[in-house]
Amino acid sequence: MTYKSSTQAVPEVSSIVPRHVAIIMDGNGRWATRRYLPRVAGHAKGVETVRTIVEACVERGIEYLTLFAFSSENWRRPAEEVSLLMRLFVTALEREVAKMHANDIRLKVVGDLSRFDAKLRQLIANAERRTANNSRLTVTICANYGGRWDIMQAVNKMAASHPGSTDFSEEQLAEHLAMAYAPEPDLFIRTGGEERISNFLLWQLAYTEFYFTETYWPDFDGAALDEAVASYQQRERRFGRTSAQVIEQKKAS
Repeated sequence: MTYKSSTQAVPEVSSIVPRHVAIIMDGNGRWATRRYLPRVAGHAKGVETVRTIVEACVERGIEYLTLFAFSSENWRRPAEEVSLLMRLFVTALEREVAKMHANDIRLKVVGDLSRFDAKLRQLIANAERRTANNSRLTVTICANYGGRWDIMQAVNKMAASHPGSTDFSEEQLAEHLAMAYAPEPDLFIRTGGEERISNFLLWQLAYTEFYFTETYWPDFDGAALDEAVASYQQRERRFGRTSAQVIEQKKAS
């Protein structure tokens, strides 16, 4: 049997770097367990990886990096582990914000922050205020965050801002989401081998390209980020259009 060559246009591999990368940083505890270390050692190593990936994003021209640090479901973990995670968060803010500010990096923290203690909330407020005018890279930490929580708090704010109205648009809701200041992610990465989004950015990931890797977060580095970006660059993002329409649009632009 012979096959005729297809006349369908083949999408070109893109060289475009994603503008916004969102990551679930999974595998810290398993990384530590495999090394016969306490789980907190994996979380501490994971903080170092955050620094590495922030630097890598700056070098590659990525404009937004969003990291899922602590979900609203993570409160179910052992109390000792949650306490250690909170202390790591405080330490990271105390040590890293000055460096981020010096490198023109803006820090945002989104989620239901009401469950955090006063010291942590103050550190977050101070960090956001100090870095507010920075523009090289926006790093968002999602803490006590859940996608369903985000949608519901946006619905409540939208309804409160339009009393008596019952007919709303997607655009009206989107402006009340916790990350309304950022474009929707182009690339979503989850480390650690799991292949689910775990209540992360449920609204925002509608047209995002997904990339899953077995690599645990503490081992994720610039080279691993490059592999994810290379995978993204081979995708054709159609947003409901056909391949031919996408190609024609590129030619027109």
